Amino acid sequence: MFKTIAIIIISVSIFGIIVFAIVRNLIKKRINFYLNEKKKK
Repeated sequence: MFKTIAIIIISVSIFGIIVFAIVRNLIKKRINFYLNEKKKK
């Protein structure tokens, strides 16, 4: 029982870290894009 719960928690946390990294990169790219657009004007 404990082993199953531990496996679920670990897999969910790894998945969350991966999603967080992807979202962070997307937001970073978007912010840089808008900042560059603002500098051009």
